[in-house]
Amino acid sequence: MPASFLIAGKDLRQRLRDRSAVVIGLVAPLVIAALMSFAFKGADTFHYTLGLVDADNGPVASGLKSILHDSSLSQLITVRELGSREAAASAVRANRVQAALVIPRGFSESVTGQRPLPLSTLTSINNQPAAGITTAIASSFVAQLNANRLSIATALDAGATTAQLADLQAVVAGLHIPEQLVQRPVGSQPLKVISYYGPAMAIFFLFFTISYTARSFFVDRSTGMIERMGAAPIRPVEILLGKVLSAFVFGLASLGVIALVTTLAFGANWGDPLAAGVVCLAMVIAVVCLTALVIGLARTQRQADGIAAAVVFGLALLGGNFVFLSAVPDVMKRIALFTPNGWALRAFTDLSTTGGGLRTVVTPVLAILAFSLIVAILAALLARRAVKP
Repeated sequence: MPASFLIAGKDLRQRLRDRSAVVIGLVAPLVIAALMSFAFKGADTFHYTLGLVDADNGPVASGLKSILHDSSLSQLITVRELGSREAAASAVRANRVQAALVIPRGFSESVTGQRPLPLSTLTSINNQPAAGITTAIASSFVAQLNANRLSIATALDAGATTAQLADLQAVVAGLHIPEQLVQRPVGSQPLKVISYYGPAMAIFFLFFTISYTARSFFVDRSTGMIERMGAAPIRPVEILLGKVLSAFVFGLASLGVIALVTTLAFGANWGDPLAAGVVCLAMVIAVVCLTALVIGLARTQRQADGIAAAVVFGLALLGGNFVFLSAVPDVMKRIALFTPNGWALRAFTDLSTTGGGLRTVVTPVLAILAFSLIVAILAALLARRAVKP
């Protein structure tokens, strides 16, 4: 059996006897992912209460109310009728409703006149999504009214008489604006919180393998084990390879178990199993290469801990392990593409939302492997330096 395999086997046995390694590699990511899933439960859906003040009670106001109570909006808003504008403003300020729509007295009659009364929306700066949706609904309704008014005015200018006004109003009541902007997702589904933070926390705690393996290396060197390996003789690259192989096996097992548990217990969607497995494999390779580089750069255990901590938290912050990458500024999205975890999270997000197989993850996997290759070359150049006493 190659010497590197024997070294890896020895390290794995030590790691499995260390409860802290099991906690960091398996228990902690599952707990944190579950807590984040519960904390952001419902964040992937949006529903709010809309206060409605109908001071008009006319036919046009009834048309607007029927739109608000339509089944197509029931999953988005719950309409709560209020008695006055003052009551609506108070409810918005107290967050009993997240926005309000006020139909003024005489609104239906004014629509047929020269100066229609305006609808009013009452919103709060603390509920911008509700404000935007309420304004969009009101604007769409007003646009339809203006189109109807324009149709009647055009008919009158074309020679229709005022005696035909009632008939014209009945006709335009059934008209709709022909051109509308409708958002329709193409082959995609909403991203569940657990489907993002499951992989994100698994990768974050996978990074701690770097510090654990580096610490193990310097403990072995301080006890003279590295020198005895060198006297066997075993080449420096074999010693370093044996150390990082243990990180590879442990990291791959950690990601696999977390993917299985979060899928079965919390409903996470990691996407196509084969494609997700390839991304996990590429990510573990990147962590292995980073481990070798940290060992090569450090001269003492304390230095290794410091470098590993900087690598772990630097990559986690830049790669988007703590926040949705879609919610960060564009400059952060571009920076994330220089990190292996940023590409991995992008791949898992695509697999979860748009589906697909290996073709979906080709670019992220190649980017992760390119990062790993650069790091591996640097680590190989530092291998002899690392095993020297």
